[in-house]
Amino acid sequence: MLAHIIACTIGITLDWLIGDPPKMPHPVRWIGNLIAKLTECLNNGKHRKSKGFILVLIVVGLTTAVTFAIIYTAYSLNIILGIFVESILIAVGLAGKSLKQAALEVYNPLVSGELQEARVKLSWIVGRDTEHLSVPEVTRGVVETVSENTSDGVTAPLFWAFLFGGTGLWMYKAVNTLDSMVAYKNERFADFGYVAAHTDDVLNYVPSRITGLLLLLGTKNESRKPFTYRMKGWLSDAKKHPSPNSGWLEAATAHQLGIQLGGVNSYKGVISNRAKMGEGHMELVPQHIIRSIKQMQVVTILFWLLMVILGGVFVVIT
Repeated sequence: MLAHIIACTIGITLDWLIGDPPKMPHPVRWIGNLIAKLTECLNNGKHRKSKGFILVLIVVGLTTAVTFAIIYTAYSLNIILGIFVESILIAVGLAGKSLKQAALEVYNPLVSGELQEARVKLSWIVGRDTEHLSVPEVTRGVVETVSENTSDGVTAPLFWAFLFGGTGLWMYKAVNTLDSMVAYKNERFADFGYVAAHTDDVLNYVPSRITGLLLLLGTKNESRKPFTYRMKGWLSDAKKHPSPNSGWLEAATAHQLGIQLGGVNSYKGVISNRAKMGEGHMELVPQHIIRSIKQMQVVTILFWLLMVILGGVFVVIT
């Protein structure tokens, strides 16, 4: 546990300072390629739920086994080498800096008056149609993405890393990649991606709620509403989201910033009415993108501190 804590601390620091070098091959791409090839072979004919279960077993099993073998071998040779290797694997699995950069890619043209470019950059990180979005709607898309991915890309991987080290983090990353590639509610993937989607929901269940609570407790309250009021709104609005986990992040962000998230989205021309979260005391402006990034950074530190404290208690007890 102590080695995991040290590795996680170094990993977070490396992610904040360096992020993902653009020319470096990323393990998520390798996992994605494996998923794509297996999907071609398995996603056809009958028994697609069973085949989707086989997909999850192969991808998660292989990713976990390879990561465990690398880390175990490194620790067997030398504990310093083990911590170093595990730190690198954890850093590569975190998405804090890349999420910040993606958000700023939209923010910069938005504040420069280049709305069309901002729409294009937003389309790179969201699934909704962006061609005709206004400035507040572009802002909403970015804030929702940063909010949701604070758990998906940062605190949930950290949660599993603290429990099971780099092996746990990459087990989670395999599931999360599966969810992003095959968990679609359409004719082709509804059955095939069923197991992947629900596995991702299970692995995100605890981290998303802890992250949402830390966001309410530890980030700047810009809504000017008392904590009990924001907590009540958070608990109520979080359940309105179609995702069992994303709502806990978006609702917390909305109530903490005094804005309203959710509303009408369009996906390939099909209108989707999402439940609104927050009361919208303040109009959405591009600066809310910067505030959502700061929230992510503060929550990452708080989540790390919580895990360190819990890990320290575990080490003392054992």
